[in-house]
Amino acid sequence: MIEVVVPATSANFGPGFDTLGVSLNLYNRFYIEEIEKGLVIEGCAEEYKNEDNLVYTSMKRCFKKLGYKEEGIRIIIESDIPSSRGLGSSAACIVGGILGANSIAGNKLNKDEMLKLATEIEGHPDNVAPAILGGMTAAIYEDNNVYYDKIKIKEGIKFCALIPNFKLSTEKSREVLPKEVAYKDAVFNVGRVSLMITSLINGNYDLLKIACKDKLHEPYRSRLIEDYDKIIDLCNDSGALGVFLSGAGPTIMILLEEKNTQFYKNIKGLLKNLKKVWKFKELHMDLKGAIAKEY
Repeated sequence: MIEVVVPATSANFGPGFDTLGVSLNLYNRFYIEEIEKGLVIEGCAEEYKNEDNLVYTSMKRCFKKLGYKEEGIRIIIESDIPSSRGLGSSAACIVGGILGANSIAGNKLNKDEMLKLATEIEGHPDNVAPAILGGMTAAIYEDNNVYYDKIKIKEGIKFCALIPNFKLSTEKSREVLPKEVAYKDAVFNVGRVSLMITSLINGNYDLLKIACKDKLHEPYRSRLIEDYDKIIDLCNDSGALGVFLSGAGPTIMILLEEKNTQFYKNIKGLLKNLKKVWKFKELHMDLKGAIAKEY
């Protein structure tokens, strides 16, 4: 039996659309083993217990790459990452499947090779890179290659995820994006990505409120999230260092000083007055990334 533990991820970090992501200490666990024949999937909704399951299809891609022939597979899923909320649940399934298959086939792929395969499946590396590597990453996909670097965030910062009781599919959130963006909006984001990275590395957290701003996807996706602007204002007024839409949404991610304990008391009461139910979860960076072990 192989156990694969994959962290949640928050991508599109501030203005880092499709490039910046961070792994967080919220996990999906996948227990995978070979069986005599067939496919058995447990721990998920009935509609996903078939050969189209993302964990299984990712395993098949990995097996094909390695030239490994499996007879049958059993997958048990324990999921703590909420699906379709912008916290990398799909990336976790892809990474879980690849690490599981790689372990069964004899660990022939290194992390860079697994990252490339995961990116080919996902289409972009902003979630799968931090899921595999841990911490915060900057990653791009060009000419069928993944180029990445890790960003060492200075100590003293933590995260708070505001997770609503409704889903938002990546497909739907992609549909609202424009085909082209204004030159000034591109320049706006380039400047803030630069400021974001240096602020996190140097610990100049007073700059994050400005650096978190985005004009490439949040103005369009925020329209799909009720009370979005009100929540952003509430978070900023309650002492947030910065606020941004996590992934494709609808989860909203807040950056906080490690010592800030008052934020939760403030925001809890304010969220009760909103039409939708929002839950907050304090999170920290996961520095290890996905881990597979056999037992």
